[in-house]
Amino acid sequence: MAQKPSIPKGTRDFGQQEMAERNYIFDTIRSVFRTYGYSQIETPAMENLSTLLGKYGDEGDKLLFRILNSGDAFSGIDYDQFRTEDGDKSYNSKALSLKVCEKGLRYDLTVPFARFVVQHQNEISFPFKRFQIQPVWRADRPQKGRYREFYQCDVDVIGSRSQINELELVQIVDRVFTLLDVNVLIKINNRKVLTGFAEISGFPDKVVDITVAIDKLDKIGLDAVKAEMLEKGLTDQAVAVIEPILTLSGSTSEKIATMRSLMNGGSASGIVSETGLKGLDELEELFGFIDAAGLRSSVEIDLSLARGLNYYTGAIFEVKALDWQIGSICGGGRYDNLTGIFGLPDMSGVGVSFGADRIYDVLKGLDKFPKDLRSSTKILFANMGREELLYVLPVAKALREKGVSVEVYPEAAKLKKQFDYSDKKAIPFLSINGGDELAAGKINIKNLASGEQQSFDKNDVDAMLAFLA
Repeated sequence: MAQKPSIPKGTRDFGQQEMAERNYIFDTIRSVFRTYGYSQIETPAMENLSTLLGKYGDEGDKLLFRILNSGDAFSGIDYDQFRTEDGDKSYNSKALSLKVCEKGLRYDLTVPFARFVVQHQNEISFPFKRFQIQPVWRADRPQKGRYREFYQCDVDVIGSRSQINELELVQIVDRVFTLLDVNVLIKINNRKVLTGFAEISGFPDKVVDITVAIDKLDKIGLDAVKAEMLEKGLTDQAVAVIEPILTLSGSTSEKIATMRSLMNGGSASGIVSETGLKGLDELEELFGFIDAAGLRSSVEIDLSLARGLNYYTGAIFEVKALDWQIGSICGGGRYDNLTGIFGLPDMSGVGVSFGADRIYDVLKGLDKFPKDLRSSTKILFANMGREELLYVLPVAKALREKGVSVEVYPEAAKLKKQFDYSDKKAIPFLSINGGDELAAGKINIKNLASGEQQSFDKNDVDAMLAFLA
């Protein structure tokens, strides 16, 4: 019996309609990136595992797809060195996998970008502004809006600490979603402020645990976040210092003023956090830039915004669709020393990543795709027979040379079948030419939507173009 075809869970096929819609997203994003001076690069789908491990935290490492070494990867393995104390048949699977897997599929585009910058540092000028639109892979549990293979659209600038770069990224986000006609909320926080949480709580060494817990606030709620922080070793008093920060309300200036007081010794602990105060200074400067620039989208400071990735050091961003229920559709932040792990220290950068697959789901759900994306073909020439076919082929060639997408029906089938074909593909114009048109040297073109029909001289391509426009 023939095998039933299937694809792995968390992946998808994309047909011609879906690809037209996805390319609409990519083309829109790409056009905005370029207006801000960003150039496109690409990196390999797989990286050395040593490049990827340790860059996303323990949870991220677990989601890396590892690639088994080619050939007999397990040949010559001394299994005794991987045995655990649990029994003769128990092995340290993590250590063993590192032995047989030297490569992995990229988890995101930021770490490969950092590797690229270090590897090509003598070939590029700084600040270096680049964008990438490529797929990434995560061994996550598939669910609505979450896939194992998905595209990211990343835009980063590295080699400058100016928050003008943060402003431009916010403007890029605003412009992209304005063009896509999606209402979004841009949330902004600063990782230094999160470090300040840990410092004023009296647990500066728990900043990662606190950040990971806070990052789950929208998913599990405040009580569960507090419970997780207690499980990680924080005291009730420490959690009591952090809790009111997570529920802070008011305008941007009011939130910053309240936080400044808390970071300056005004919390129950009385501890001053210089790092937290520096983060608040950066937030105040960035929101000043944003107010001066003016945006269409809503922007707010969200002090509970954490984003668990370990490499963020300054501003952090997250974008939510306002009219469609789905997770974050865009996010990113400032990283001060990501390239340091590859031997190029003190190279600050900032970037955001657009989640193309989630953006696709939002546009689909809100019916925001342009209707004319249904077909890339502008006009279909019907096939009425060999003589008629030879007559229209030069016309089809001339239109293609002018940039028009043209199809010629391959068989001399019944007209109904050719009409059905154009209807299914949503081809807007149909040209049917028989003996009368050949005798008169004419080309007949019909607008299938309006019913308007015109006849043109066979060589008058410019007139045809005007009708097809």
